[in-house]
Amino acid sequence: MKITHKLISLRKLYFLLFIVVFYNCKSTYKTQAFLTENIPPKPDYNLESSWAVLPWKYTDDFKVYASNQLDTLKADVFYVYPTLITDKKDTRWNAPITDVEQNETVVNKAVLMQASAFASSGKVYVPFYRQAHLRSYKLYKEGGKEAQELAYSDVKNAFEVYLKKYNKGRPIIMVGHSQGTTHTSRLLKEFFDGKPLQKQLIAAYIPGIRVKTKDFSVLKVMNSPNQTGGYVSWNTYKRNNYPKKDKDWYKGCVTTNPITWNDSNTTTLNQHKGFLYTNGKIYSKALTVEITDGLVWSTNPKFPLRFFMSFLKNYHAGDINLFWQDIRENAELRVNTWLATEQ
Repeated sequence: MKITHKLISLRKLYFLLFIVVFYNCKSTYKTQAFLTENIPPKPDYNLESSWAVLPWKYTDDFKVYASNQLDTLKADVFYVYPTLITDKKDTRWNAPITDVEQNETVVNKAVLMQASAFASSGKVYVPFYRQAHLRSYKLYKEGGKEAQELAYSDVKNAFEVYLKKYNKGRPIIMVGHSQGTTHTSRLLKEFFDGKPLQKQLIAAYIPGIRVKTKDFSVLKVMNSPNQTGGYVSWNTYKRNNYPKKDKDWYKGCVTTNPITWNDSNTTTLNQHKGFLYTNGKIYSKALTVEITDGLVWSTNPKFPLRFFMSFLKNYHAGDINLFWQDIRENAELRVNTWLATEQ
């Protein structure tokens, strides 16, 4: 009976993963007009409560992945999390930062599975922000633009407070995923691209949405593992699969190899350093990738009960944790390279 119950529990876990990653695109969103009176209160980023993560308020779970010598880290990490408000019955355009359920998801899922990859490279800063609902992309002209502008205004305000109050001239790793990349890309354009702050940029990791080289004037794609001062981006799908509705949507976008960090189009199992799963375990030599135009094609990762993941075609939710150890080691390398160059 114990074995049966364990299998049922694991199946439930995978089913939840399936629901989160592979939402039904055919169903329609319940929505409402974007009205000023419905906008959640503006966060004050001078208050520690407006931050999901500050270097002195890591959760115990996050500390597992952080450096044991936090005070000696010479770099900072500014991370913007992906869209977590996705319920099609939720008519809100933006989530307030007082939403307890959303905040728990930010801290215990997004931060733990994504930002943790950078916790050995720098001191991590993660602002809560009034994230836009997922439908803001699909219904961009029907309220989505306003919702995303509101979300970005928070991220920008948080970043400005970070620069003024916390940065103190330290080098920075910028990280975003999905909606987080939408906002982080704008930060890069506004604060770094050809600006004095670019000198402090170690690297930007901005996967999970389409990024094109023309999006930036000066910032360049990094195509070697120890290159600094630029950005990397990718979007992950199961091998031989494309976006369901628009096969060509990602064509021409930046497609970094998140295992080799160079121009290699394929990898071997031995090159893959590690996939961080929700059970907290890291599975190395778990997958291979193939680079196609705009997409990173991955094999079905080798880990317990991988059968359930075999039904997924879009690996968007795993853009970072599928390559967690690869990213972790690469971020450390880029930090060390930047520091050695600047000394």
